[in-house]
Amino acid sequence: MTSYQASKALVRAYFDDLENATAETAVDVLKQYTSDDYHWRGVYPFREQFGAEAAATVFWQPLMNSLRHIQRRQDIFIGGTNEISGEQWVMSMGNFMGLFDEDFLGIRRTRKMANLRYAEFSCVEDGKITKTGIFVDLIGLMVQADMYPLPPSTGVYFNYPGPRTHDGLVYEDAQPEEGVKTRDLVNKMIDDLSALNESGSMGCPPEVLEKAWSPRMIWYGPAGIGASYTIPRYQEQHQLPFRNNLDDKVFNGHVCRFAEGNFACFFGWPNLSNRAIGGFLGLPAGAAGADMQVVDVYRREGDKLVENWVLIDLVYWLKQQGVDILERTTSILNKTE
Repeated sequence: MTSYQASKALVRAYFDDLENATAETAVDVLKQYTSDDYHWRGVYPFREQFGAEAAATVFWQPLMNSLRHIQRRQDIFIGGTNEISGEQWVMSMGNFMGLFDEDFLGIRRTRKMANLRYAEFSCVEDGKITKTGIFVDLIGLMVQADMYPLPPSTGVYFNYPGPRTHDGLVYEDAQPEEGVKTRDLVNKMIDDLSALNESGSMGCPPEVLEKAWSPRMIWYGPAGIGASYTIPRYQEQHQLPFRNNLDDKVFNGHVCRFAEGNFACFFGWPNLSNRAIGGFLGLPAGAAGADMQVVDVYRREGDKLVENWVLIDLVYWLKQQGVDILERTTSILNKTE
């Protein structure tokens, strides 16, 4: 049985030290815990950074200066072996909570509490974090600042709960056979959807979903899309708008994918490529194809998936098509002249 205790302990210590750091000392924490060839990936406009100093300067310092007294409020914490390339990874998902005291990326401060949804993947090798993938829901923060930049969403966005079973913090290693069941179920679901893409089908019969999903599934999507409950409402409020309004869909694979216990997760860089043909996010068609960076976190119950937390870098997806919602928000709502 492979143990993930050392990797989990390292990442938890890193989280604790980072939370106790200031914006100015965050770089010292990163240097302590990361390797010399550290590779950091994040949502637009942060994208890819190399080395602890770059990751701290570009992401952590601005975030900590804006979201004061920041706390990491974890809902899920798991470790496992990356089935793509074999390293040990740890995944943490939840909210960064703090006082939104300074503007962030042109998003106006509220001087009130704010929650920034996140999922953070940490690759641990030889006692150091060598790679990070961190996704935050910037549009969700814009919602809280009353600066929503898109047409009305098909689902509903709110401060999503963690697992219904309240067992997402897997600090002790779970039984391996449970992780295998979860991994196999997620991979079967991915294969079913990939086959649909390859067939050129735009829709999706509900019986395809019913192979892997509980009828009372909950899909917690990114702000801009929102959450849906039950297979029929998920199809109405996300899956069919996604499948019917995006063409040339290609699955590009994942950087990291693993499962532990009843939970599984993955992210890609990019996961998907597609082209808007009108209607998705309430927006018109566009000629340009675009990549999607996506995080999925799943909870299995028995032989079905019951909960799915999703982050999509929609800001970057729109940027590739010529719409920079952060720049537009800044120039229109935060104009200094």
